[in-house]
Amino acid sequence: MNKYPAWKYALITIALVVSFLYTVPNLFGESPAVQVSGLRTNKVDAGLQTKVADTLKTANLANEGVELQGETLRVKFKDTDTQFKGRDAIQSALGEGYVAALFNLSNSPAWLSKINALPMYLGLDLRGGVHFLMQVDMKTAIDKAVDRYQAEARALLRDKKIFYSGISRDGNNVIVRFKERTEADKGLKELNAQYNDLLIRDANRGDEIVVTLTMKPETAFKLQEAALQQNITALRKRVNELGVSEPIVQQQGSDRILIQLAGVTDPTRAKDVIGRTATLEFRMVAEEYASGGRSFEQYRNEPAPFNTEKMIDERGQVVIVRKAVIVSGDKVTDAQPGFDTQGGNKPNVSIRLDGVGGRAMTLATRENVGKNMAVVLIEKGKPEVLSWPTIQSELGASFQITGITSSLEAKNLALLMRAGALAAPMEIIEERTIGPSLGAENIEKGKNSLLFGFALITVFMVVYYALFGVVSVVSLAANLLFLIALLSMLQATLTLPGIAAIALTLGMAIDANVLINERIREELRNGMSPQMAIQVGYDRALDTIIDSNITTLIAGMALLIWGSGPVRGFAVVHCLGILTSIFSAVMVSRGIVNLIYGGKKKAMTLSIGDVKWVKSVKA
Repeated sequence: MNKYPAWKYALITIALVVSFLYTVPNLFGESPAVQVSGLRTNKVDAGLQTKVADTLKTANLANEGVELQGETLRVKFKDTDTQFKGRDAIQSALGEGYVAALFNLSNSPAWLSKINALPMYLGLDLRGGVHFLMQVDMKTAIDKAVDRYQAEARALLRDKKIFYSGISRDGNNVIVRFKERTEADKGLKELNAQYNDLLIRDANRGDEIVVTLTMKPETAFKLQEAALQQNITALRKRVNELGVSEPIVQQQGSDRILIQLAGVTDPTRAKDVIGRTATLEFRMVAEEYASGGRSFEQYRNEPAPFNTEKMIDERGQVVIVRKAVIVSGDKVTDAQPGFDTQGGNKPNVSIRLDGVGGRAMTLATRENVGKNMAVVLIEKGKPEVLSWPTIQSELGASFQITGITSSLEAKNLALLMRAGALAAPMEIIEERTIGPSLGAENIEKGKNSLLFGFALITVFMVVYYALFGVVSVVSLAANLLFLIALLSMLQATLTLPGIAAIALTLGMAIDANVLINERIREELRNGMSPQMAIQVGYDRALDTIIDSNITTLIAGMALLIWGSGPVRGFAVVHCLGILTSIFSAVMVSRGIVNLIYGGKKKAMTLSIGDVKWVKSVKA
């Protein structure tokens, strides 16, 4: 009556074995290691592996092996002190084309890694690291777009030889004025053909025809979304070049970006690069305002001339630059620090542009040889001229920036340019640093809470339900095994809210076993035979278990869909725990009960606490 078919026992066995294999890597712990990855076109291969091994041997740094893992190279060390020294030696030997990142490598056997049995990632609150919440300035993104439309409209009308009397900006509108209706009609035709994302209207104002270009609401929304995504991409590149393993860079809300760098060992350096949310632009210097023996200093206490901006360079000098941007940082494909061997061996940055940026630079410099071009860094809305060198010859897709004061500045500038331009400025509105000791303390507390909770549940169930309580505890242990295995398979990031969700799952899972046990006891009190009580108890409790878990799963799905950050992490573990609870409470526990009582056709008693059924004479 209470016998499982062989395929069900096979299913339970396979689930237990697979779960054990994928849970075990979490028990081996981690060792300090260095991960080497290539930047851009630099590859990690066997030759690099040999070079790293020789470097460590020369530096007399003991290690536990240099392994090639896909596109990365991993070196394991015995202690963190050797890890730091090894990272510095490797980075010095390989140069700027590679990144040597500090991270922790699992100690699990290689054969487990081959079947992709890897430990869970630990979140910021468990491993330690830095947390930044960035606010994106969407107004500036819109302003830059309007400025771009204005410059493009001016260039379009000039290329088509359409005469206009003036073009200006009014708020978020671009205003084009014409003297003649025929020219206005030509302009309207070209502008409508070029800008289908703008609302273009014309009106007569006195003797002029005024054409107004307005950004559509859907265009503004797409622009803001694109700006946010571009900033996220740029920040991810910066984080990658910092050499941080397993970073989290993701959108939070409509205008914020969350950055979490777990295990980072130099939070000051991380803040210096990530927090320096700058945009780069190349502009021409308005030299006509410093001709005839004059200098830009006359504008220090005066407003900048029309269509120009007043800026300060690193030496505190006033520089007047044009508003028109030649090339922005998003056109930069590579930037490397170096030294100008022909200019006194001073630091410089070699820059390479993409096709569009290269053509724009060629056109701009072809007619401006002998003039100055400013490299402008805009940080937190404040522009600064990094350098304004003289254009010696026509520039193309490759050129150099000179006038940099230090090699460290050249290195940081090259990193920022390689990472790409930000579509809109950002500022840090929230910052937290969690030390590794605090992370270890959180792990210990979380582990102890789970162990003590499990122990208390075990005592209660065994005392109250006797043998059936033991079965419930075994199925609860299987549920914990299934849940950790799933999290490891998905390579989920475990955080403190995740540990809380695991603890909650244990309580909910044992609740299902309590329902089953109480149902069986109720059937026994009603005079039902032990074998029938087991079958009816499990069958009738199943509906209640499924109903209660589905309603809880709905709440968990809502948290997963609309939640973010820690709430979402809690929801993932919570939803997975509900699924494993149903399987363990119904399949695993009944399988164990069937093994114990299934072979006894006429079981006289059930060890289920204070209810013991004794076969009647009629039976």
